[in-house]
Amino acid sequence: MTTASPHAHGVHFGRTDVQNVGMGVGIVLIVVGILGFIPGITTQYDSLAIVGPNSTALFLGVFQVSMLLNIIQALIGTIGVVMSRNNPMGARNFLMGFGLLYIVLSVYGLIVGVGSAANFLSLNVMGAWGFMILGVAMVVAGWLMSRHLADDAQTR
Repeated sequence: MTTASPHAHGVHFGRTDVQNVGMGVGIVLIVVGILGFIPGITTQYDSLAIVGPNSTALFLGVFQVSMLLNIIQALIGTIGVVMSRNNPMGARNFLMGFGLLYIVLSVYGLIVGVGSAANFLSLNVMGAWGFMILGVAMVVAGWLMSRHLADDAQTR
């Protein structure tokens, strides 16, 4: 049960907006991680490698994936759901912390390049830019939706 008061900013379904967004992002990441293992949704599925640039499988025909990347996506999503479930600050920390991680992975992917052995996650350019957009969106959502958390805690 949540401790969010009914007059708190953006409380819906017993959870704050930041919790709902954190859980939503987590669920989407879990689904994406699982779908990355399904032939048809992931094209060139026969080339799905455990790790590295040799995996030429493409999620939705666009984003290069590997087994490791799919597992990491699902794991991060699970962490997001757990962190967001009962605690607005947990949701905020998930969105901002893992958002920053996605930004760092994006920059790393763009620097090392697609064919490099250092491309252990199998990120292509579209995947790296996708991570950048996701990371920025997560950080912004975590920041914007948690601005009132301190105010709400003081009014309880």
